This record gives sequence, C-alpha cells and structure tokens, in this order.
Amino acid sequence: MKNNTLKYILSIPLVMVMSAGCSKFDTINTNPNRTTQVSAAMLATNMILNITRSDISSTKGFMQPFLLSKYLTWGEGQEGFQYNKFGRANFDRITLLRNIPPMIANAPDDGLRKSYSALGHFIRAWQFFQVTMRVGDIPYAQAVKGESENIIQPAYDTQKNVFMGVLNELDSANLLFAQGTDFSGDPIYGGKVDNWRRLTNSFQLHVLMNLYKKTSDGDLKVVERFKDIVANRPLMRTYADNFALTYTSAAGQNYPWSDVPAGSGNSFVKSNYTMLSATLINPLKSLQDRRLFYYAKPSQVKIAAGKLASDWDAYVGAEPSNSFPDLQTMRLSKDYADLNNRYVNLVNAEPVSVFSYQELQFVLAEATLRGWISGAPAQSYYAAGITNAMKFTAAFTPDLEDYHHNMKIDDNYIQTYITAVALTGSVQNQLSQIITQKYLAGFLQGCNYNAWYEQRRTGYPVFVLNSATNLNTPTTQFPVRWLYPSNELSYNNANLDAAIQSQFGGSDNVNAVMWLLKD
Repeated sequence: MKNNTLKYILSIPLVMVMSAGCSKFDTINTNPNRTTQVSAAMLATNMILNITRSDISSTKGFMQPFLLSKYLTWGEGQEGFQYNKFGRANFDRITLLRNIPPMIANAPDDGLRKSYSALGHFIRAWQFFQVTMRVGDIPYAQAVKGESENIIQPAYDTQKNVFMGVLNELDSANLLFAQGTDFSGDPIYGGKVDNWRRLTNSFQLHVLMNLYKKTSDGDLKVVERFKDIVANRPLMRTYADNFALTYTSAAGQNYPWSDVPAGSGNSFVKSNYTMLSATLINPLKSLQDRRLFYYAKPSQVKIAAGKLASDWDAYVGAEPSNSFPDLQTMRLSKDYADLNNRYVNLVNAEPVSVFSYQELQFVLAEATLRGWISGAPAQSYYAAGITNAMKFTAAFTPDLEDYHHNMKIDDNYIQTYITAVALTGSVQNQLSQIITQKYLAGFLQGCNYNAWYEQRRTGYPVFVLNSATNLNTPTTQFPVRWLYPSNELSYNNANLDAAIQSQFGGSDNVNAVMWLLKD
C-alpha cells in the first residue's frame, strides 16, 4: 500500500512537468499562419489538386504518359514506357477518397453540402475509373471503409460493377450540382457548380464511349444513357471549360516543362533528352497541319542545309520503336524535331487539361458515327473538336516567330484545314480520322494515359510494333494492362487471388484481356 502511495505521489510532479512542457512545446511550435481546423474547402482543394496537379507532375514525370503514347522519345536512358514495358499499378488514387466524408460533414449549410457531396461523387467516379482502366477488377463497394466499417481487406468488384458504380456516381453528381450552390476551395472553376455539372456530364460520355463493346448489356444501357445525357443535360461549351490546370510565375506553379525562371534546375530541359516522334510529326506534315510549327522546332541539320523554319520538310520525327542506340545516334546528329521553345521559355506556356471540350467533341463525333445519336452530323462535332484544339493552341502562344515559325493558325486557315480533312469514306476510315485528330489535339495534354487508352481501344493511331526492341513478353504484341499492386499481394492476397482467378484464369499478366476490352 505504501509503495503504491509513494509511486502515486512521486508521479504527480512528473505529470505536472510533462504537462507544462507539452503546453510550452505546443505554444512554441504552433504556426500562427496555419489553421488548426480542417474545412470542407481545404479538403476540396487537396482532392482537386490531387487529380490535376499531382497527375500532371513535372519535369521527367510530365513526359512519361507521352512516352507510352508514342508522342516523343527519351534520350537519357532506355525507358520502359517507350518500349512497352509495364510494371505494377498502385491503388493510391483510392486512398484519397477517405477525405470525402469529412469534406461533406464540414459543409456549413445545405446548399454547400449538396455541392461538396456532388464533388465527392465526381472524384470517386474519376478515381475508380482511372484505376479500373489500368488493371480490370478492383475494390469498389467495400473500398475506403477501413475507418467506418473496419473493412481493411476489401473484396474486389467485377469491372462491370465498377463501371456501373462510376456511372451512378456521375448521375448523382449531376443532380446534386444542379441543386447545390457555388463553393469554396476550387482552384480550377472557382467553385462554379454549373462548370462542374458540365464537366460531370461530359466526362460521363467519355466513360460510356469506353463501353462501346458493351452496348448490348441490359444493365449498363450504354446507348440509352448516352442519348439522354446529350439531349437533356448541360455539357462543356468551349475550350474555356476544359478541366485544366493553369500555371503562373509563382514558385512551384510553373509550367511542367519550363526552365523559367532561370536556374530553376530543370536539367531534363537543358539536356535535350526529347525528340518528337514520327507518330506525331508525320500526320501533322501529311495533313499540312500548322500545329506542327507550334508543337515543334525544326531540325538543326535541315536549317543548316538551307531549309526555313516554315518548311514542312524541316521537321523530322524519330521512330520511337527504333533501338535506343539508333535513337541516340539520331539525337547526336541533331537531325530531328524537338519541342517548341515556348514549352521551355514560358512559365505559363498553356493550361494542361486532364479532360477537355475538344475530347468531348470527338466523343460526340464517334457516337454519331456509331449511330448512338443523331441530329447533327459527325462532321459538325469533328470540326468543333479541331477548331477548339487549334484555337486553344493559338490562344496560348505569344505572337513570336520562334513559337509559330510564321505559320500562324487563324480562322481562315482553320476553315480551310477542316475542309481538307473532312470525314470521308468507310465508317472505319472516319473513325481513324476522328481518333487521329483526338491524338493530335492531345499533345502534352490529358495526362491520364488517354491517348494510349484510345489506341488500345481503337487501334488508332497505328503504333509500330518492333519485336527487336519491344520489351513486352512476348515481343510480338503490345501489353494491354498493368499488373496489380504489390501492396495487394501483401495485405489483401485472398481477395486479389480471387479476382485474378475469375478474370484471367489465375495469371496476373500484362497481356491478359480485361472485361472492358472483350466483345
């Protein structure tokens, strides 16, 4: 008894000292310029930037999706994406969704609660869509329920059910944005619910187009949903509605490939690791598309030989499937087209979209071609996509010779070009034209592997398969998916094994065809 009493008495001063110490420590280490409370607006900002700025990345990371999509080559070393080598995906996108319930709970009134709820549905749809596009079946119904329901090993949903969930989330977002009020914490649209509603509905059309092989599915109702959205919901109106991140001169907010301000340390820019590909350059040249002069700068060798920067033949594309040593030889020769100087010199070269009005118009053109919608001809949507893509490029390019090489894009040129590339021939040929224009419009835009997904889906543009350099196994085919995350192997193995067994007969490999891609 005495012992216990003595211990208790001796502990009192210690507790008092610790309490005083903690209080003093907290006072000293509290930043008066930072809030100690989390608001709905703060959580919204974090999540919106996560699906824009974090996806877009910077320096070498910025270029990775464009290596996979064969827009360019990389000279620092042999890159896996350039040569079709896939590794493991991750589910980091899903963990972000834990912030949605507290965002909604912290909304101060009913109108804002509806807006933040709508934003939550959109972000859930966006993230689950991006993850399932990479691997196939994923956790959905039981995902992100570790805190609320103590589910730390979520079951996998079939890819069909994930898509059903994504479509329903976007429907809910549309309704709630329509009822909500403008909200704080949005660095893209300034919290305007009308813009978010238009994005939500436009993005759903993109999701539905990816389900084009599933039009006979009575649960998904792909064509019926598509028609209803086009007929009855607001959609994006011009490139001004793009879901895009705009860059500034503020520290940490510069364009991802700029070397401005001087000394910013973008060593990748200074080392000239990039060469633009023949996959990009050749169609620009064959179509007499002046975006060539805005995207690229000419070969030094061709200029030295007397070509002008305004000559089409001054631009040489590199074949990305060529061996790395051969590409290095080409790079050292200086006989290739590199990125236009505006991408290097301008701190705010252009906003980078992760979904754009241009994409929407090409989706509508394809839907018309497939007979899903009627009213306007496919050519009208196709022309609108090209027009806005070109006007976007011209609008964000200063009127300097070095940035357009005296081959300006103006209204007269755009109209002439649209006439020259009008949709023609068979349905397959017109589809090729639509996807080609989507590809050309997507240069250094849409950083969620969009162009690669489109090529996987449609076969356009045609990528060269070089079995001598292809790092996929077997070398006679392109991979079609990423492997599942290593974390799932460690912490959710039973559910992962069941998903692999049901989809791919037990083999998690990059050549396995997911449900989405099956007829």
